Amino acid sequence: MTREVQQPDRFLAIGVAVLVAALVVVGALPVPRFIAADKPAVPQPAPDLSEVLVVEEQTTEHVGGEVDYDQTPPTGGDHNPAWLECGVYDAPVREENAVHSLEHGTIWVTHQPDLDEASIEALAAAVPAESIVSPYDGLATRIVVTAWGRQLAFDRADDPRLALFLAEYGDGNTAPEPLASCAGGVTAADSQGAEV
Repeated sequence: MTREVQQPDRFLAIGVAVLVAALVVVGALPVPRFIAADKPAVPQPAPDLSEVLVVEEQTTEHVGGEVDYDQTPPTGGDHNPAWLECGVYDAPVREENAVHSLEHGTIWVTHQPDLDEASIEALAAAVPAESIVSPYDGLATRIVVTAWGRQLAFDRADDPRLALFLAEYGDGNTAPEPLASCAGGVTAADSQGAEV
């Protein structure tokens, strides 16, 4: 008879222990949420153009052959007499032709060759018609946007600084020939190796 009395007591003790443990776990779940809710949100700085590279006093001579540029991608300088046609390219373009387009006030968006198609489409949709979008080997970041003498590097196509850059420089106001156009230029296939 003692054995029958002890068995239910043992089950009762185990049941109570399990119930207490479950209550402790369930009660602890909301605590991190309440702690996080008490902390004020850390304000994020407003996007700005403080990281734009500014390169002044660049040469504008027409030259044949390759040019050794100081920036990657170049922000201006001597360039090929033929400018590059506006558009979205799926292969790298010749720098010397793209720089001539920059001289005309064109925006040049370069990206790492493995950038996903959705990001490339987003970049193409964001830039003005007088723009070139092309892959570029060896970029330190995923994306670089360039106007004559101005350049900004970033990693995501939805970076809000792209819109700020375009608002500030998208009209070609830093270019030597801002009212010219990239329309009617050579295509990437035409420009490879050309010394027009």
